[in-house]
Amino acid sequence: MSLLERLFAIPAIRKGLWRLWYPFLTRRLQGKEVLFLNYAFETDPPVGLELEPDDEPYRACIQLYHHVASQVPLQGRHALEVSCGHGGGASWIARSMLPASYTGLDLNPAGIRFCDARHHVPGLSFRQGDAQKLPFADGVLDAVINVEASHCYPDFPGFLREVARVLRPGGHFLYADFRFDHEIAEWDADLAQAPLSEVQARDISAEVLRGMEANAARSEALVRACLPAFLHGPGRDFAGLPGSRIYEALRTGEVLYRSGSYRREGRTGRGMPGAD
Repeated sequence: MSLLERLFAIPAIRKGLWRLWYPFLTRRLQGKEVLFLNYAFETDPPVGLELEPDDEPYRACIQLYHHVASQVPLQGRHALEVSCGHGGGASWIARSMLPASYTGLDLNPAGIRFCDARHHVPGLSFRQGDAQKLPFADGVLDAVINVEASHCYPDFPGFLREVARVLRPGGHFLYADFRFDHEIAEWDADLAQAPLSEVQARDISAEVLRGMEANAARSEALVRACLPAFLHGPGRDFAGLPGSRIYEALRTGEVLYRSGSYRREGRTGRGMPGAD
């Protein structure tokens, strides 16, 4: 295990390193119109999602958001995305799935400033905040969305408790993320012990690999243009470029990437349709 991997194994240090990395990355990417910081998704045959011309360059990343968010109907509902990055997914969901309100939350203040300046969609707002301490009252949301971010959190079970707290009974947690093979048993246990019931879950590693490949040329160009040479290796890992450690680990099964839907039980009230 490398020194960096040992440091990332310590929760407080992991959070501190990510707290430094994301604002740094936002500054380095300034002017490059990078709206997504997640990996991507493609099926075989291709998804074939209909997109507006302005969204087409981000197709593979949008398809990951579509895969996660379309697990339940969001139209007319109140949704929160925790760790929204540069807001590309939040903007696309707000425009295409028509929730009554959609809040993008992120710890990175530079990222939130970028989102506020870049994305102007009715019902869409952005807020700086911590995934471990969601700044919302109990039971006010129909859906919480979390795409490829929870591996950064020092207290994943605490995050799941926060998700359940802010969801209305019958509301849904719509989720996608990855873990290395030695972390999967703990990941499974944390999800099983959360105050949420699994509706569905699936391995989407193959689809994410295809998405990485679809984004490879643009990601490589961004790494070379925006990062100093000594960070090209970590940058390629972060971008999931073919040949990078994270890509190879996903290809060989050392990393598992999953998506799922989880429901807060109880009387539905104003919760999601079909939640009984």
